[in-house]
Amino acid sequence: MRNWNVYLSGEIHTDWREQIEAGVKSAGLPVSFSAPVTHHEASDDCGVTILGEEPDKFWHDYKGASVNAIRTRTLIGDADVVVVRFGDKYKQWNAAFDAGYAAALGKPLIVMHGPDHQHALKEVDAAAFAVVETPDQIVHILDYVINGNLAGYTG
Repeated sequence: MRNWNVYLSGEIHTDWREQIEAGVKSAGLPVSFSAPVTHHEASDDCGVTILGEEPDKFWHDYKGASVNAIRTRTLIGDADVVVVRFGDKYKQWNAAFDAGYAAALGKPLIVMHGPDHQHALKEVDAAAFAVVETPDQIVHILDYVINGNLAGYTG
């Protein structure tokens, strides 16, 4: 049986990744997960920590984004499916970029957000193969895609 590689991008302030991973494990699905670095300070400061301090915040952020892009682009490129979560608390511009990058590579894209983001994310949603509101819906999609299983799902 094939092992599916799912990249989990986006919001880092809730446990949505853990919910998907637990649901996939419970369903016994052959899925491996990858993600960006989700430790906020490490992600923000990796560039200056490794490459040297920057007095200008633009270059501080540029170095961090560049170092993080090595991981992000590699893992999205290796993914079978890319999931992008847009949370309520912050604007996840990097998640929008990840969604666009995945779409440009022709990766199957699942976007997750609440109804309050429908208008703002209409172009991202249009590029997605599915738009969901819950981690459980992602688990159900993966179960169906992998096993053709619809049993017990009511929508």
